[in-house]
Amino acid sequence: MESLAQRAALLRESLQKSQQVTDAVVSILGSFDSRLTALDSAMRPIQVRTHAVRTAHENIDRTLRSADVILTQFDRTREAEREIQKGPHENLQGFLDAVDRLRSIERFFSSNRSYRSSDGVLNHVNALLSKALVKMEGEFQNQLSQRSKPIEPDRLFDCLPSTLRPSSESQPEGGKNPSENQQNSEAAVYSPPALIEPKFVPLLSKLAQQLVQAGCQQQCSEIYSEARSSALESSLKNLGVEKLSKDEVQKMPWEILESKIGNWIHFMRIAVKLLFAGERQLCDQVFECSQSLRDKCFAAITKNSLATLLSFGEAIAMSKRSPEKLFVLLDMYEIMCELQTEIDTIFVGESCSQMRDSALSLTKCLAQTAQKTFSDFEEAVEKDATKNIHTDGTVHPLTSYVINYVKFLFDYQSTLKQLFQEFKKEDGTGSELAAVTMKIMQALQNNLEAKAKQYKDPALMHIFLMNNIHYIVKSVRRSEAKDLLGDDWIQRHRRIVQQNANQYKRIAWSKVLQCLSGQSLTSSGGSGQVGSDGGNSSGASRAAVKERFGSFNVLFEEIYQKQCGWSVPDTELRESLRLAVAEILLPAYRSFIKRFGPLIENSKAPGKYVKHTPEQLELLLGNLFEGKQERA
Repeated sequence: MESLAQRAALLRESLQKSQQVTDAVVSILGSFDSRLTALDSAMRPIQVRTHAVRTAHENIDRTLRSADVILTQFDRTREAEREIQKGPHENLQGFLDAVDRLRSIERFFSSNRSYRSSDGVLNHVNALLSKALVKMEGEFQNQLSQRSKPIEPDRLFDCLPSTLRPSSESQPEGGKNPSENQQNSEAAVYSPPALIEPKFVPLLSKLAQQLVQAGCQQQCSEIYSEARSSALESSLKNLGVEKLSKDEVQKMPWEILESKIGNWIHFMRIAVKLLFAGERQLCDQVFECSQSLRDKCFAAITKNSLATLLSFGEAIAMSKRSPEKLFVLLDMYEIMCELQTEIDTIFVGESCSQMRDSALSLTKCLAQTAQKTFSDFEEAVEKDATKNIHTDGTVHPLTSYVINYVKFLFDYQSTLKQLFQEFKKEDGTGSELAAVTMKIMQALQNNLEAKAKQYKDPALMHIFLMNNIHYIVKSVRRSEAKDLLGDDWIQRHRRIVQQNANQYKRIAWSKVLQCLSGQSLTSSGGSGQVGSDGGNSSGASRAAVKERFGSFNVLFEEIYQKQCGWSVPDTELRESLRLAVAEILLPAYRSFIKRFGPLIENSKAPGKYVKHTPEQLELLLGNLFEGKQERA
């Protein structure tokens, strides 16, 4: 217990000392707080003065920086002014850069109206911009005048695919472009020429952009359109495009007009695929800043040139219809169909809508005229009243004309199918073309049957029909019409050829064959009459036999002379007909000579009656149908 009391006394003593130390520290800290408060009061005026000085320095710095910016704008203005004064001729790019700087300066002072000098500078800058604008208009016009040169025909031809260049052997005559060539032209690549040297186009674009930004769209459009339309019209004129009125076109002789149509087809392809496409490309580059201005300028540039080309086509489409015009109408319709997609693509926008409509209208007008001409042809074939039939029964010119016409039509199968779809919504199988072709063939056959009636000799009439129908069948078999008309049609008309050949043999040789008949030469009882030479002639009298031989000789010579002058131009048919005549005549002649020849062998001048041996007769038959007169 004593020990614990001692420890407690020590602990109390330690706590008392700790409390004393704490009180001393609190007293010291209290004195520090008083001192810091006094120090803060003493420093506050100094801090205020320091902040004021710092703020003043910042204001000075901002003022200096603003002054520097303003002075820089003044310097830029003076530099730009020097370029504007010099004009764009010496350094166009520098001039345009100066205009850009002035616009930047104008925007700067417009947004900083608080500067005392803003109004004065703005007035000066706007005056410089007005002066620059006048010079830019002049330079834009000057650059376009210098750079817008007509494109020479040789350069245009070089841009065409090789198959369509005038020097190419594969170029169709007269500008015709049958289906195979059409497919080739559609797949070919066209490279529009650079209408202005590419290095100048960006500068023109910048000038245009500056003028548009300045609100001078109208002036810019007029300057550009005038220069480019003049160049385009000159290019077409150099190519050979003429401005012809519809009356002039319709009064032209067909020989001249046909050549001009062939050229027109070539011109249309060059104009759309090269010149118009090039103008559209150039417009898009120069007026990159404005879509509406592009379309407006392009329409203004191409309007007259396109109208000149379409006007010629319209004059042809509205001219008097005739069969020979069908193929050129199909050529024209073909090229318009080929170009229609490109016309819709190139002449895009509201400004060009009327031009697109005009092109489509011409395409439809050509289709209608071609379709009517097609119908006219069928009617003209059936009603052809040509009186000048050949006396030799050969193929009539109408037949060869119609067959050649139909052959040419098959060069335009795809075009004709498209044309028929335009009006009758066919399925494209060719059924309409087959039906029309059959109608034309039937019309021709009807006309030939009418013409055949002009022959007074019925045998020659059948030779005429045989020749013409055979020519039709042979021509069809060798052409694309074979697949369209079908084997049944061919076989049916081959039978008609054979029927006319049989009719010819029956009519031409029936009297001759009657002379070689034994009927009425022998007695009805059949008792043999012994001739002076002791031979049996089956009861025939020598006088009757002589008369028969004489009649045969007269008839044969008459027929031979006529039919040597008749013509069967097809070699195979001619030989076949000669053989057919020989097959009916020679056996009958041999039989008659064998049977009745002995009656006159020993008579006076037997050669007077038996003029020809069967072999000689066979040789004479080989001269038939040569189209020249012979004597037996």
